[in-house]
Amino acid sequence: MTLRGHDYDDHERFDRPRRHTRPRTKDRPSYDDAIEAMIVTVDRGRFTCLVAGEAAQPDQVVTAMKSRPLGRKGVVVGDRVRLVGDVTGRDGTLARIVEVVERRTVLRRTADDDDPVERVIVANADQLVVVAALANPEPRPRLIDRALVAAYDAGLDPLLCLTKPDLADPETLLSTYRPLGVPHVVTERGEDPFEVRQRLAGRISVLVGHSGVGKSTLVNALVPGAERAIGHVNATTGRGRHTSTSVLMLRLPPPDGAPDDTPAERTGGVSEGWIVDTPGIRSFGLAHVEPRRLIVAFPDLAALTAECSRGCTHGEQEPECALDAAIEGGDTERARVDSFRRLLASRERGDLD
Repeated sequence: MTLRGHDYDDHERFDRPRRHTRPRTKDRPSYDDAIEAMIVTVDRGRFTCLVAGEAAQPDQVVTAMKSRPLGRKGVVVGDRVRLVGDVTGRDGTLARIVEVVERRTVLRRTADDDDPVERVIVANADQLVVVAALANPEPRPRLIDRALVAAYDAGLDPLLCLTKPDLADPETLLSTYRPLGVPHVVTERGEDPFEVRQRLAGRISVLVGHSGVGKSTLVNALVPGAERAIGHVNATTGRGRHTSTSVLMLRLPPPDGAPDDTPAERTGGVSEGWIVDTPGIRSFGLAHVEPRRLIVAFPDLAALTAECSRGCTHGEQEPECALDAAIEGGDTERARVDSFRRLLASRERGDLD
């Protein structure tokens, strides 16, 4: 019996292999020849990478894309990656990112406190610089608090950078954060940001702040030629206009007398320091932060909570929290506990502004 010209016993007909079913090999490329680079900016699926140059050679800028084996794994500014393919950096060339080196730190935020999607801002940073204007626009302490919470959670050292001191007294805002031991610098437009530069030297620092606080002005002063766009503050709303539209990593100029082409590989990549400029933010969601983990950033307070009952969040409304006894120790202890609980409350209440 036949069917359309084939016998029922025609095994070739039934056993013909399907298309696209070639067995996949278990062997994967080792990429032994891959070179390490650092991501300095991301633009629509293309990654600008910096490859450390040899002695007396400048660093090489390479454009790359993710390789398929990385799948949905995110690659962000600050990541250390391994590249294969054309790494010459010539126009029209494209390398491939085949591996993301394990991150030392990860700074992340969410759109709001109910958003389950974490947005990684930058990887491998050491310091979070919260830039705030003393006036025009008015400082937003709750946003500063939340940025500090994100810094402590990520294991970054915080630094408060205050701008426009000619418009308001810095002490009014500084008094709020002095009990937390947050270091600060004050900078004014048109002056050399020498003190800021000293705080950034030898570190990878992320600059965050809402629009109009002078962040782009500061970046342009720190890195001549950066040409970050500068916006203005709306006279009606008191809010600034977004000018930085992407995250960008910039190397700080070397100290006076040092050559401009000092290879990053000889200095660990941070001898002169790097800054990561971010777009202005209007909210800082902390859905990824466990309130109980915040106490870890304050070792002196964490030691006091050893007597707390299991499940105590150390908040102001917690019954029999050991921090309540610390408040009775004096004005310094009270101010520090109150400041810590203010940070904790900013996470629990969802104060996005």
